[in-house]
Parts: sequence; structure tokens; C-alpha cells
Amino acid sequence: MVQQARAAATRQQIVRGAAEMFEKSGFEGARLGNIVENAGITKGALYFHFRSKEDLARFIIGEQHRISIASVEAIGREQVSAIEQIVMLCHEMARQIVNDPIVRAGIRITLELSADDQGPADPYLDWINSCEMLATRAVEQGDLRADIDPPRLARFIIGAFTGVQTVSQVLTQRTDLEQRVDDMWGFLLPGIMPATRHQDIARIRRARWVPDDAD
Repeated sequence: MVQQARAAATRQQIVRGAAEMFEKSGFEGARLGNIVENAGITKGALYFHFRSKEDLARFIIGEQHRISIASVEAIGREQVSAIEQIVMLCHEMARQIVNDPIVRAGIRITLELSADDQGPADPYLDWINSCEMLATRAVEQGDLRADIDPPRLARFIIGAFTGVQTVSQVLTQRTDLEQRVDDMWGFLLPGIMPATRHQDIARIRRARWVPDDAD
């Protein structure tokens, strides 16, 4: 048991150190020697857990996906309207990007690999599918206009969020991301909600999900 715990801790140490290097230098720029040095482990320990740099990068993408989907599922259990859950989802994605190097690294690696048609589409497809299901419920609940097409709206929301966080990264290193996501919803909600529900916009924009382990 002690040996298993030590191996698990070493694996996590490798993943954390690699995530920091991938975030800083990208997949191509990160060297195994730099990863080993940053993680504070030996190259033998790295190869014991991961066969290659690509294997390590794919694992980090999987971890980023797991973290995101876990929050999607948790937000789905909240006793609030579907439109509030969509807003919560975007702000939680922003919080993870700001606070978690594994999430930041996973996103960077995915985008970098996608430039060569090697990046996995699953993380984005799962975000879009989750948003589509919530949008469908929001139409049924009367919080979205009846003529809104949930699949198209879901793809637009995830695309808009991706653009917002990218520009925030370029201009402010994401220090203003929370405000920029709120701005996005401030512009978007009046156009997709029925006029009879506009009095709820301010409340919906304030919707946030707080993880159970948050300080």
C-alpha cells in the first residue's frame, strides 16, 4: 500500500511538472529533460509511468477532460434553471483555466495538436453536447426563445467562450477573464431570452457554481 501510494504521488508529480512545461512551451517546445527537471524526478521514473512525451501529453488532455466533465455533471445536479446552469458552466470553465495548470496545459496541447489534425475533438464535443442538452431544457422552461436551435446555440456558446478566453490570455494573461465572460453573457442573454424573461437577466448573469472543496 505504501509503495502504491508513493507511485501515485510520483505520477501526480510528473503530471503537474509536465503540465507546467506544456503550458509554458507547448507540446513541441517542451523537452523531456525540462519536464524531468521541473517535476524533480528522474528520467527513469518518468518512463516507468509514461512511454513517451506524446503519451504524457495525451494523459494530461484526458485529465483536463475528466476535470471539466466532472464539473459539468456536478453543475447538472444544481437545483437551478437550465439557463443558469449554462452560465455556471462557462464561469466554471473560466475558473479552471485560471486556477489549474493541468486544464491550461490540456487546452494548449489540444489546440496545438489540432493544427496538425492530431488534436482530440472529444473535449469540445462533450462541452457542446452538454450545453445543447441544457439549451433544450431552457427552451422547454421558457428561458430561451422558442425559435432558438439548441445545437447551433451550443456550438456558438462554446465557440464564443473559447474566443473570449483566448483574447483574455493575449491581452491580460486571463486576469480579466471573469469579467469578460460576464460581458459575453450581458450581450448574449437579451438576444436569446424572451422579452417576458428579461427581468431575470441580472439574476441569471450572477449564477455561479462553487465546488464542494472550494476554500
